[in-house]
Amino acid sequence: MLAMRMCTFAERKFLSMHKLKSILIALVCTVAFSSCSKFHRLMKSTDMEAKYTAAVKYFDKKDYYHALQLLEELNTVYRGTSKAEMTYYYYTFCTYYIDDFTLAAYHFNNFVQSYPNSKYAEEMQYMYAYCYYLDSPIASLDQTSTIDAIDKFQIYINKFPGSERVAEANKLIDELRAKLERKAFDNAEMYYRTEHYKAAVVAFSNALKDYPNSQFREKAMYLSFRSAYLYADNSVEAKKAERYRAAREDYLRLIDNFPKSRYLREAENLYDSLLKKIGGAGTAQNP
Repeated sequence: MLAMRMCTFAERKFLSMHKLKSILIALVCTVAFSSCSKFHRLMKSTDMEAKYTAAVKYFDKKDYYHALQLLEELNTVYRGTSKAEMTYYYYTFCTYYIDDFTLAAYHFNNFVQSYPNSKYAEEMQYMYAYCYYLDSPIASLDQTSTIDAIDKFQIYINKFPGSERVAEANKLIDELRAKLERKAFDNAEMYYRTEHYKAAVVAFSNALKDYPNSQFREKAMYLSFRSAYLYADNSVEAKKAERYRAAREDYLRLIDNFPKSRYLREAENLYDSLLKKIGGAGTAQNP
């Protein structure tokens, strides 16, 4: 009998919870339906002031989807009026907050072009560059957006040198340049690993020229020397001597810049081999 009473109580509790859940779902559906009906009535309304007020409320509540629909119409209605600027301001940020950075970048730039004297012009110019920053991919992919972002941030800094956002813009530029630096050295190393030694030599040379203070400088100089040596080694006989001498210059640059290089032993062994092949004299430490 006790077990039966316990079972009955459990069943009653389950039914009660199930009923409560059903009521809550019904309430949510009722509210959602009511909200949808209210929004649809608003969309059909000719009261533009009501639409603008509602759009701002939706924006403040971070309901950018509904705000965007209202503001899209208001952009046309208010064009050339005193409310056009603010309407477009909200609209532009809606496109940003729905993560359409390409569209947002267009509108941020267009806002600056349309309202160059606006108190929001500086903010919008920054956001224009920031959209390109957000669109910048990882270092292994095409870096067109990264280069564009750097250019846009530099334009922002030049136009608003006294802005409090300049420090952040410079920080983001450094981050973007670091990505380009990584891309340049990774590309050069890829040529080396795939045994395209001539291309590797050129790519390392360009990377070292573009980023003379790079954290990858030591490794790049060593791999440049190694690539030059292997390029010479795989050349036709008539070209070998000339290309070994070019590789020798790469070795000397490495030792001059990094006399205690972590690649010193490998470089010296390679250099000794190089000297024998071109009939040179001397040791690796005293070329």
